Amino acid sequence: MTEDRSAIDWAAARAANRDNWEDRVPLHEKAYAIGDLDDPDHLSSVVRTDLGVLAPFLPHGSVAGLDACHLQCHIGIDTVSLARAGARVTGVDFSPGALRSAAGLARRLGLDVTWVETDVLDARAAVSGDFDLVYTSIGTITWLPDLERWADQVSGLLRTGGTFYIRDGHPVLYALDETADGLQLRYPYFGTGQAQVWDEDSTYAGDGRVAHSRTYEWAHPLSAIVTALLGAGLQLLHLEEGRTLPWRFSPRMVEVPDGFAWPEAERDLVPCTYTIVARKP
Repeated sequence: MTEDRSAIDWAAARAANRDNWEDRVPLHEKAYAIGDLDDPDHLSSVVRTDLGVLAPFLPHGSVAGLDACHLQCHIGIDTVSLARAGARVTGVDFSPGALRSAAGLARRLGLDVTWVETDVLDARAAVSGDFDLVYTSIGTITWLPDLERWADQVSGLLRTGGTFYIRDGHPVLYALDETADGLQLRYPYFGTGQAQVWDEDSTYAGDGRVAHSRTYEWAHPLSAIVTALLGAGLQLLHLEEGRTLPWRFSPRMVEVPDGFAWPEAERDLVPCTYTIVARKP
């Protein structure tokens, strides 16, 4: 994987990223354990983990009966899992191919989900209604340059008393060299305003190759994420840092019961994820 920095404008970066995510759809359809969802009691491992954390902050400890909006939903594995858990769900993504795949999956499983194609930074204008829960999890906001605008979308989608949830890769994790023999910093932790440019024709799931290999991401320190949500008027309820990931960030990571982690001797040295629960007063 290569990395450089660029002052590319958002429209061009978004278009390049969308082309890349379009290419990922057929690869992820094969790589993800979609068949497991044929079991009517199955939820994705991501959603099972997230619902366990969310439960104390939800009415009756469950998403059942709640209106939920899943931002950056990709091919809908977690979205249909939220629907299966009893929520009325709207899935939002900027990839038309991903949404076609997600809609097909929901139909096959007999689940009623609304799908909206839009940039997450324009979600409030594109999505009808407001929600008890806005949910986003794993591999999301590094693709966005403007956290204040993102947080405003989240707040705008929530009804009064609604809950926001995010679990994602930790900014410290993303600053590490994933190819190094040890825990070695390589990439910016603090945002510079410039995009990080990646050129990689593989993806995190599956063995295929993408035709559009160049993508653009932005570093956001944890302080900027929290401050953006507070600035949008949300109240912080819960902040947690975790030791495991649902994907293998580095070849040195080892498989554990709930995903992947650094070798045991390093596991307490660096966080892998952060989780935030917030509420709109």
